[in-house]
This record gives sequence, structure tokens and C-alpha cells, in this order.
Amino acid sequence: MKIRTILLALFLALAACTPTTPPTPAPQSGAYPVPAQTEAPSMPEAYPAPTEAAAMPATGSVYHLVPGESTVTYEVGETFINRNNKFNVAVGVTDQVQGDIILDAENPQNSSLGVITVDISQFTSDSSKRDSVIQDRFLESGKYPLATFSPTSVTGLPETYTPGETLTFEVQGDLTVHQTTQPVTFQVQAVLQDDELHGTATTTILMSDFGVGPISIAGILNTEDEVKLTFEFVARP
Repeated sequence: MKIRTILLALFLALAACTPTTPPTPAPQSGAYPVPAQTEAPSMPEAYPAPTEAAAMPATGSVYHLVPGESTVTYEVGETFINRNNKFNVAVGVTDQVQGDIILDAENPQNSSLGVITVDISQFTSDSSKRDSVIQDRFLESGKYPLATFSPTSVTGLPETYTPGETLTFEVQGDLTVHQTTQPVTFQVQAVLQDDELHGTATTTILMSDFGVGPISIAGILNTEDEVKLTFEFVARP
């Protein structure tokens, strides 16, 4: 009996000395963020989101040029050598024009223009033969069908505007034709009437500046280097 008591006491002592395995602590909620918390950070305010950067001005209305109603016309003098040096003014027109005008009627000086794109492969004159020669040999508009005008500044706009009044101002920008870009200034007159913007913009360029002329066909004709461009536009919201 005494021996049993001693053995029992020894067993209890050993059990008391055996280390207890501590429970695995539950991870703290903030220690390892869940995947949803590791998504890419939002764009800092210093770099606005692309949609915000491309947005039109908050003040002002956007008017879209209407293809088919807006036209670009060229006028250039030509002399027919084979017709006793008969002089003629060649006129070609395209109505494939696209672009936007941002008009701020309350503060006209805040108005601006977007890039204007013209399909010059659609230039049509009173001579299909002339059109083919220009398209194939000089403008090469089958290969380079689009001309663009990228405005850089607008000058001469008034401080106030009343719909129905005619605005007279200038638009400076870069004209690209046949992969060549030159600075150009357009003289513009425009009027807003019944929520429709009408206007005319004119300028003069040299064909030689763009590497497309003057045109000379031996024994047949010579053209002048100077070309008048007229842009008549209709734009609606």
C-alpha cells in the first residue's frame, strides 16, 4: 500500500512537470491584409485619371462639325500651255470633314477648337482627269488621304458674346498634308444662331511647303504655287 502511494505521487509529479503545448494564436486581423485589401492604390491627385484628363472644359458647349454640310475648298491658278496659255482657276471640294468646336458663349475667350480632319482623297473638281493627276502624282491622297489641322491658339475673341452676332478672329495651328507639317493661320468668321454654329475660315498656303507642287506637266500646264483654302463649317451639339 505504501509503495502504491509513492508510485502515484511520483506519477502526479511527472505529469505536473510535462510542458503543455500552447494553443496556436489566431492571427490578428490587421497583420496580413486579405487580397481585396492589396488591390492597386488609386491614382494620386497629382495624376488625374485619363477620363478626367480627356474631358471637355466644364464651361462651354461642344459643337460637332457636320460632314456633308461642312466643306473644304482649294483654289489654285493654272495655265494651259497647250491652249495658248489660257488661265483658269481650278476649284476642288471635299465635304468629308470632322472635328469639334468648344464654344463658351458666356466667356468667348475660353473657347477652343479640337483637331480638324479632312479627307483630301475626296477632293472633286470639274475635271476627273485633274482629280486623278492630283490624287495619284502630287497629293498622293490615295496613300495619304487625311489632312489635319491642330489648333495651337485662338486670338481676337471678344470678352462677351450675344448669339446672332458675327465673331471675327484668328486661329493659329499646325497643318499636316502629305506627312509634312507647317504653321498656318486661318482668318475666321463665325455666328451662333438657333444652337447651330456656322462659319468660314480662310488661309493661303504654298504647295512647295508641303512637297506637293507647284504642278508642272510638260507641254500641257503649269500651276501657281499659292493655294487658297476655304473651310465652310456647320456644327451642332
